[in-house]
Amino acid sequence: MTMNQQEPDYIEDDDLQALDGADGQEQTLFEHYRFEVDRGQEPIRVDKFMFEKMQHSSRNRIQQAAQAGFVHVNDRPVKSNYKVRPGDVVTLMLDRPHFDTTIEPEEMALDIVYEDDQLMVVNKPAGLVVHPGCGNFHGTLVHGIAWHLRNLPTYDPNDPQVGLVHRIDKDTSGLLVVAKTPEAKSNLGLQFFNKTTHRSYNALVWANFQDDEGRIEGNIGRDPKDRLRMEVFPPDSEVGKPAVTHWRVLERFGYTTLIECILETGRTHQIRAHMRHIGHPLFADERYGGCEILRGERSASYKAFIQNCFKLCPRQVLHARTLGFVHPTTGQQMDFTSELPADMDALINKWRNYVHATK
Repeated sequence: MTMNQQEPDYIEDDDLQALDGADGQEQTLFEHYRFEVDRGQEPIRVDKFMFEKMQHSSRNRIQQAAQAGFVHVNDRPVKSNYKVRPGDVVTLMLDRPHFDTTIEPEEMALDIVYEDDQLMVVNKPAGLVVHPGCGNFHGTLVHGIAWHLRNLPTYDPNDPQVGLVHRIDKDTSGLLVVAKTPEAKSNLGLQFFNKTTHRSYNALVWANFQDDEGRIEGNIGRDPKDRLRMEVFPPDSEVGKPAVTHWRVLERFGYTTLIECILETGRTHQIRAHMRHIGHPLFADERYGGCEILRGERSASYKAFIQNCFKLCPRQVLHARTLGFVHPTTGQQMDFTSELPADMDALINKWRNYVHATK
């Protein structure tokens, strides 16, 4: 399989215009995605084939694209029920040029915790997208890093051999490490791969745990019913990638609990998916069911209290608090801690006051 973009985009409704223009003339189409069908591929509908390859698109939108004449096989438009075969070349052709994903420096205030000639550690605020993709092509953290390092001749923000070593979600706050050199990124990447780095997160979850600590193990893969959400599958299944999360209680508030999570692996949405899997979604995590009142009283005052909590911290309550690794050139152990951001700190204090008032 080959693609001409690092990260698949949505097929937006605006893209699904008629193949013929208003004047009856054929429109010029531009290639956005290209897939070559593997030799061992069994015959499969083209809409299902593309749905499995394009993680951020719905099957319905792909079918609309085919109806509009935008899905081609071997340079000819096909219907959704066309069955691809080994050797077929499947392309998505749209009536607009492909978006230029070249990263240009954009001025941005960054909270830089540490910096030297090899790397920098950044404290990311909630709400800031880390990397371009899925409609966020400007104003991301990598654009801000490119601005900060704009006068460093050896740093090319479009070179995958430098830059962010790992990521966190848009609405998660906390620490990230950035490599300025290929050697630093290779070394740090190997540490993450070998699980020798140390990372801990603080999270507020809907729970009143009986135990003080626990371990969650379950493969994580994309939810077939919601491509923007991850699902947990049995560890012995062949679905998803292995993932392990350790948690321990930091503070109890009756209906919610502040916990620390330590990851053995670093899968997409790992903490969010694992906590939902055991019935304790992150507080205010809309995608994983945490924006409903899952525990507590039925009184109007309690419902009003929860709604005020959601307004106070309107995002999943998750913070990448600590980060530790070995410096790639000095060999020194580097450990960093980020205090809870203001919204999360205010929310936790609100729960403390609630518990105190109801005793």
